[in-house]
Amino acid sequence: MNIVSARLDDLPLRQDLRGRSPYGAPQIDVPVRLNTNENSYDVPEPVALAVVEAVAATVRTLNRYPDREFTALREGLADYLGHGLAPDQLWAANGSNEVLQQVLQAFGGPGRTALGFTPAYSMHPILCATTATGWIDGRRGSSRGVFDLAPDDVAAQIRAADPDVVFLCSPNNPTGTALGLDVVEAAYAASERAVVVVDEAYAEFARPGTSSAITLLPGRPRLVVTRTMSKAFALAGARIGYLAADACVCDGLRLVRLPYHLSSLTQAAALAALAHAAPLLATVDAIRNERDRIVAELPALGLRPVPSDANFVLFGGLQDEQATWRALLEHGVLVRDVGLPSYLRVTAGTNAETTAFLTALAATAPVARSREPS
Repeated sequence: MNIVSARLDDLPLRQDLRGRSPYGAPQIDVPVRLNTNENSYDVPEPVALAVVEAVAATVRTLNRYPDREFTALREGLADYLGHGLAPDQLWAANGSNEVLQQVLQAFGGPGRTALGFTPAYSMHPILCATTATGWIDGRRGSSRGVFDLAPDDVAAQIRAADPDVVFLCSPNNPTGTALGLDVVEAAYAASERAVVVVDEAYAEFARPGTSSAITLLPGRPRLVVTRTMSKAFALAGARIGYLAADACVCDGLRLVRLPYHLSSLTQAAALAALAHAAPLLATVDAIRNERDRIVAELPALGLRPVPSDANFVLFGGLQDEQATWRALLEHGVLVRDVGLPSYLRVTAGTNAETTAFLTALAATAPVARSREPS
């Protein structure tokens, strides 16, 4: 029997999804993987054992559905964040991407739009596409820097676009730059209806003195701050993301979440991790040191790093970023081509990984160095 395989184009796929490519960073087995901003440090053994014990205890009751309201986890997240947050102001899902998707399902959707300031997290427009939310590309650049945002400019763009959702990132991905709270305040005040989402996935890595938008939540029911346990907590494989907002935002998310969307195993792992936050976060300072080392040493190679508040560094001055990416890969180092001409992004890993990256980059100097003036 001859069975002819169908093609996706033969199926009644939504028209707005035709021709699109799925999101995904290259998954290549190389000695030094610095392309997806993972935490390079393994989960400490005592914490790993605590997670295993918590999950093992939960396995015995997997015949029952999980706590739909993930009550204990919301209490744990409120305790971790502080700032007087109550558990009913916290929401969690399978990674911050699902949190963002639920926000768009509740407050975006057909006939509505979202505004983001690119370059920023590339999943924001993708999530808009999957939820049929129109995407508006905002612009970056101010007297503060080529990738920065100024309060007046952000407010003007929001008033002109009149979006239903506004995305801000602090620190921003891929640039690593943090926002001043004045930008968030201006964005919120510029609209009387837009839900303003501040994506703080890398907040724990910010330089001293950087304030979180969580401090602005009181009195701002349309403000949402999203976080993740994938980066500083080194739990990318566990898929745990969350947000802090007014309790009414969480009420909106209940209308769109799938039943029992957060498994008992996920809740148990997250709670065990939160109970051991100190040892999990002990690597943050080491990662910051490697980030700052990269920023300090790249100029000697004729390159221009962007000062970063995240666990990665965007660097420019490349005459051919794609050729440099390939050359680094040949040396066993995988970094990220984020689609910006003359720029690449590298995750700050261990000391050994940073050394391997800098050594490989120095070896590719004939390819990497820009012919343009600094």
